[in-house]
Amino acid sequence: MLRRNVVMMGAAVAGLAACARPAARIGADGLPEATIFRITDADAQVIPYRMQESINTLRRAAGAGSLQLDAQLTASAATHSRDMAVQNRPWHFGSDGSSPVDRLRRVGYPGQLVGETISESFEDDISTLAAWMDARATREVIMDPSATRMGIAWFQEQGGKIWWTLVLGR
Repeated sequence: MLRRNVVMMGAAVAGLAACARPAARIGADGLPEATIFRITDADAQVIPYRMQESINTLRRAAGAGSLQLDAQLTASAATHSRDMAVQNRPWHFGSDGSSPVDRLRRVGYPGQLVGETISESFEDDISTLAAWMDARATREVIMDPSATRMGIAWFQEQGGKIWWTLVLGR
């Protein structure tokens, strides 16, 4: 049963990744050419819902409950994404030494932190989610059955680098 769920999760991630972007162009060396995903205003409107639906699809396949988007968790994630860009490093502590729990207190979140997942990339949201699901530690945060709420945010630099933050709470 567990093996079937893991296989289904892998298939779901691959399927979601395939739907999200066009096929990569292949360079002269036979490798995919590097591309930068530019977040447009239209993308910004759909990314939170696309991430929520993608994550919930993966969670349902594993028997975990669905997550609801939460404005306070999203505010915490947005603050941290911008702060990581300022620090120019992906890590869980703010430039003022704040932890994910501190950031949730600052936005008035009444629940508990389940976990925070971060990324520094040039990739779109679905590719970022696929990378998170490929790593045990971040997958465990996303799939934690105690999570009931999520916030997702990003900050994109002029050069295209995106600082992603996903915060899960209950």
